[in-house]
Amino acid sequence: MTIDGVKVVEGLFQAQGKRFGIVASRWNGFFADRLVEGAIDALVRHGASRDDISVVKCPGSFEVPMVTKKLAETKKFDAIISLGVLIRGATPHFDHISAEATKGIASVSMDSGIPVAFGVLTCDSLEQAIERSGSKAGNKGVEAAMAAIEMVSLYDAIEGL
Repeated sequence: MTIDGVKVVEGLFQAQGKRFGIVASRWNGFFADRLVEGAIDALVRHGASRDDISVVKCPGSFEVPMVTKKLAETKKFDAIISLGVLIRGATPHFDHISAEATKGIASVSMDSGIPVAFGVLTCDSLEQAIERSGSKAGNKGVEAAMAAIEMVSLYDAIEGL
């Protein structure tokens, strides 16, 4: 594709032949499990084989970046999808965990060169968690999987320049 004679490179939504790791928090598991289900469904619908998807569960969202890094170090995955659910409580704990999870996941992606999709929900209420894990606001696990698929394809396209 070109725009005014300039080559444009972008990713496609084709997951066949690619390997995906999903790191998911067990904390707030009712919601996190819906995110995992959505991510797997999106990957499979876009051509990924179930045999090429690995799900790794960890205790909470604080641990998600550590496990994501460990998966990235194996060099066995084309992309990793990091999922978790944080719900604001009465203390500043939420702010600390959400900030560290965000920074840690971004750091893994930048340091490893492997696309890491961010799918950690930071919700102010149970209602928001319900909405974002599969009801009226959609399933953010699906969105994270779609970002991972597109990024893998985009990296392949960049390699082909």
